[in-house]
Parts: sequence; C-alpha cells; structure tokens
Amino acid sequence: MSVQERKERERAERERLIVATARELAERQGWDAVTTRRLAERIEYSQPVLYSHFRGKREIIGAVALQGAAELAAAVRAATVAANGPRERVAALARAYLAFAAENPAVYDAIFQLDGGLAYAREDTPAPLKDAFAALLECLGEVAGEGVAAELFTEVFWASLHGVATLTRSERLLPQDADSRVELLVDRLAAV
Repeated sequence: MSVQERKERERAERERLIVATARELAERQGWDAVTTRRLAERIEYSQPVLYSHFRGKREIIGAVALQGAAELAAAVRAATVAANGPRERVAALARAYLAFAAENPAVYDAIFQLDGGLAYAREDTPAPLKDAFAALLECLGEVAGEGVAAELFTEVFWASLHGVATLTRSERLLPQDADSRVELLVDRLAAV
C-alpha cells in the first residue's frame, strides 16, 4: 500500500468517525448539541482537522442525511421484499418508513427538516436521496392507480407518511392509533 493510499484511507476513516459521532450526539442530545468544538473533543482531533473534512455543521448534517437516506432506502426495500402482494408491500413500506423515522429522529431531521446544503428534486440531487425516493417509487408505482403518474403518487404518499411521522413524534397523534393510520392510508390512497 502506498503512502497516498494509506493517507486516503485514514482520511476516509476520520470522516466516518466525524459523521458517526455527530449522529450519535444528535440522537442523544439533539442537533443543537452538535458543535464543531464538541465534535473535535469527542473524536480527539483538533477543530482544524474537522474543518479539513467539513466546512461546518451544515455539511456534517448533509453527510448524516446522505447516510440516513441510504439506510432508509435499504429499510424500505428490506421490508417490502418479503411482503406478498401489492397491498402488503405498501403497508410494509409505510411501517418501515415510520419505524425508521421513530428510531432515528435526528437522522430523519437531517434528511427532511434541517439544512444540510443538499439539493432535493433537482438534477444535482445526490444519489442517496434519489435512491431513497426510488425505493418508495419501486413499491408505490404499482399502486398509483390508472391515470395517475407514479412519481406524483409517490410524492403524495411520501408526504402523508412524513406528516404522520412528524405529528407522531411531536405527540400530536395518539400512539394507540398508529396501526389504524397505516391501514387507512394504504386503503384510501393505494389502488390495490
């Protein structure tokens, strides 16, 4: 292994450490607790080293968002692959999406609520964000209904899931009705 390859590997490892530490801190204490000073202390590197990887908190949030989007796509695909039939796949997708949002609130915020400097719904949208949408589209496209564009249906279904996730987390919806919400959403929106 060349010196250059070793340095690149070490740099990539430091970057993974920064992102993992930011994510862990955000999940435990919220994004307000994530500062470059605190991250530098936790990873035991100086702030200039941290800034050599990310220009600031915004880029760190963006890196967490990209990582989270890849995980969300994988969770949705894993949940839907074992389901039998379109209705079961859509219900599995909804449950997986809502579970991801509940189990990873800081990551979910990084993806959908915070400014990580990422472009959404544009040509320059990063691949992990496009793939997360594609994971939804793969399942939801088959239940969009006649005369409805699959992408548009996926956006509306996704917006509904996002609303349920956000309202549930802010305790504006009764937790005992979670399953009924998913069933209603699937029954009313998915043409199966």
